[in-house]
Formats: sequence, C-alpha cells, structure tokens
Amino acid sequence: MISDVVVIVYDGVSPFELGVVCEAWGVDRTDMGLPTFDLAVVTPEPGPVRTSMGFELQVHHGLDRVRSADLVVVPAVPRNAPVPPEVLDALRESHERGARVMSVCSGAFVLGEAGLLDGRRCTAHWMQTDELAARFPRAEVVPEVLYVEDERVLTSAGTAAGIDASLYLWREEFGAAAASLVARRMVVPPQREGGQAQFIDNPVPQCDGETLGPVLTWIVEHLQEELPVEELAARSAMSPRTFARRFRAETGTTPHAWITAQRVHRAEQLLEQTDRSVDQIAADVGFLNAATLRHHLRRVRGLSPQQYRRRFRTAPRRETVQAPELEAVQTARRKTVEAPEPETVQAGA
Repeated sequence: MISDVVVIVYDGVSPFELGVVCEAWGVDRTDMGLPTFDLAVVTPEPGPVRTSMGFELQVHHGLDRVRSADLVVVPAVPRNAPVPPEVLDALRESHERGARVMSVCSGAFVLGEAGLLDGRRCTAHWMQTDELAARFPRAEVVPEVLYVEDERVLTSAGTAAGIDASLYLWREEFGAAAASLVARRMVVPPQREGGQAQFIDNPVPQCDGETLGPVLTWIVEHLQEELPVEELAARSAMSPRTFARRFRAETGTTPHAWITAQRVHRAEQLLEQTDRSVDQIAADVGFLNAATLRHHLRRVRGLSPQQYRRRFRTAPRRETVQAPELEAVQTARRKTVEAPEPETVQAGA
C-alpha cells in the first residue's frame, strides 16, 4: 500500500509535471475520508534546483529519503542531459526492494538510463516515443497510450497524463470510489477514454453538429438498458456509420468498448458501496449475468467481484446508489482496455 512518496528532481525539471505529482500525492484530503501520504521532493545535493522555466526551487531532502519510499517518481526532466549517477542507483535500488517507480513525460528517459525499461512496456510523450525506442531498443515502447505499468514500472505520456497515471494508482491502491473523489477534487475525469492517438490525429475534432457530450451522459445514466448503436445514433441525429466515426474521434474508442468500461466502473462503485449481490449488480449495470461481470472485471482489474469487494469495501451508503450528474460527466472518458469490438451494444455485451 502506498503511503510514502518521493519525487526526484534536479536542474531542468519541469515545474508543471512536478506540480502534477505534488497535487496527486501531497494534498491533504482527510476531510473527504481519503488517506494522506508522506511526500518529499528530493535531489542529489539539497539546495537550489533550477527549473526549465528559469526559477529555482529550494529542495531540502537528499536521496537518502528514497530508501523508505513506496512510490518513487521522476517528473519531466531534460531527456538529453546527463543523469546524476546517484539518481540511477536510487531508482534501481528502489525497484529491487519492491517499490513502484513512475515517470511523467520525459522522465521515462531517466528510467531507461537506469535499465528499468528493458523488457518492459513503456511510454512517453508522443513526440518522444520514437527517440525513446531508438535509445532503449530493449524496451517495448507503446506510443498510443496515456500510461502503462509493467512490473511496478509505470510510465506516462506528456504533461497531464501524469494525472491519469496517478489516478490509476489511486484506483489500484484504494479503489474506484477513492479515485473518483480525488478526480472530483482535481476537477478532472477519473479515467480518460482512449489514448494519445486521439490527440495526435485529431487535436480538434471536426464536428458538423453538437458534441457527443449529451449522449455520453445519457448512456451513463441508462447503463442497465440495451444500448444498440442505432438508437444512440438516432439520439445524436446521425447515421450509425457517422455516429461510430464521430464517437471514435471524440473518445478514442468504439461505443462497445466505451460502454463496457462505464459498466465495469459502475459495478466497481456498487461493489464498494452497497451490499447488493453480484447478480443484482450485474443487472444494475447492464450485464446479463454475474459471469459476464466477472469476465470484464477480471480482465480490467485482475480480480473477481468478490475479491474486489473484499479489497475495496467501504461502508454502504444506501441500497441503491445513483451516480450524481457531475460524476456521470467526469466518467465520460474512461481509458480503452481492449481493441475495437462489434458496433452493436446489447445489455450484457
């Protein structure tokens, strides 16, 4: 369980990516019933550290602080500058003793220099993935994703993807409800749908009509129903083919994969917050039976519904929990976890 977080910085560190990590792990959210963390920013030689924007940070902790950390993070740093050898040693030692190691944007190059990307899937900003692959040929670079974890090495894409990766760890460690609360506090989606490709290929979707926002919200509010693409397209005043194309442009995935992700997310909330049986929850979220829910939850989380409930159980709020409108909007861009599937979505698909 993560309780001690360390962020390694040195000259050239990007203040935004550093701020993302501090926001995700350094803010006191006990008023929301969430855990707090012992967070420290460290550097090889305590003292002033010059950022990429020209101003300085006064860092008081040295690398000895890394020895106790459960999570060690490297934010964006100059990818072509020499990495202090003691930083590389600290990263290797942290991973060897069982800590998670995470990078944001170009921080992946530091993990590569430490040898932590060898034989592992990893990513970075889409403008840097070719260089990452060339410099570390033993790494399996996945350019299209927002983040990826492989054997306790978590790498994330550019800038705000550090938020996505941090929320992923919140879900893994403390459950979907806790991650949603953190996301609400940060005013971001708990999990964005799609990956870097949607921003590379279509930075500004070319839309002739209204955004899909209203129909996405409607879907989240009607997950228990059958949701054929033809009906969703009609609600959006589009042909099914145009709707499917627009849907991928705006969410980065297919209607089927997106709706399945919403159903799994809603099932996670109900498992955490209610005493309803697995069969009841499966029906509540639009899966035909418990076996279908079990299949999808195990694929996404590696846990059965019973295992998930034991791990993340919270006190029941009420027998039926209706997701508030704000949360419905915030959950509108969950990450893609599978390749595109058939375009007709039936309850239980």
